[in-house]
Amino acid sequence: MFMQATARIPPAATQPGRAAKGGFCPVQGFTLIELLLVIAIVAILAALLMPALATAQAKGKRTACLNNLKQCVLSFQMYSADNDGKLAQNYPLKQADSNSWVLGDMKVASDSTNLTFIRRGKLFPYASQVALYRCPGDPSRTGGTPRVRSYSMNSWIGSRYMETYPGHSGFRTFVRDSELATAGPATIWVLADEHEASIDDAWFLVTMDDSQPFASFPATRHERSYGLSFGDGHAEFYKLRDPKTQLPSNETTRDDSDWLRLKQVTTIR
Repeated sequence: MFMQATARIPPAATQPGRAAKGGFCPVQGFTLIELLLVIAIVAILAALLMPALATAQAKGKRTACLNNLKQCVLSFQMYSADNDGKLAQNYPLKQADSNSWVLGDMKVASDSTNLTFIRRGKLFPYASQVALYRCPGDPSRTGGTPRVRSYSMNSWIGSRYMETYPGHSGFRTFVRDSELATAGPATIWVLADEHEASIDDAWFLVTMDDSQPFASFPATRHERSYGLSFGDGHAEFYKLRDPKTQLPSNETTRDDSDWLRLKQVTTIR
């Protein structure tokens, strides 16, 4: 009887992953072209995501700055409530004393990184986190250490100093909460986010007679916007829109629209 011959398949060849001689088949890797393609795709995705991440980070810093200003003005209100309606003092550095809302000169190296000047301020018992006094977007540093403060107080609040400032008779100063209430606390700013090139003491000078427009310059780190907190406790950003508004240089003109807008919410007659 004729028997049909059949091909005998080696057992090793029937087992996945094994070579014909019984060894494992090597796993095939990526080619150079495939690796370069993957790297190119990752680079493109990163390039697309980076602007979105940067925008999100900027918005986060903006929100945190606004929250800081709200917390600080809330402490301003609480201090007044605990002191028979008196507002925390606010003077130029040469006249500032232990009753000031905060101490220290950010242009003096030993002051600019000294947290003691924050803690000694009259508002610190109510806003007792030192981070609240610094804008998270503030790039200023002294010897590699971040400065401790970014905010300054309206020069017309906390003292009668501006009543004796040349050319400023007829405008009101505010040293009691009742005076601020009469003027309309929602329309008078208390604390401002000041530019890192301008900030020194905690007193933000606004000359209502236009003798020194933007002698103290507002911050521009939030897309050319700066934060203000108001006497009623709210805070908002003001956008610098006038192309004439430049960094502190004594070149701002009295008809600068950004300057005029700040004056409108600084004091009243």
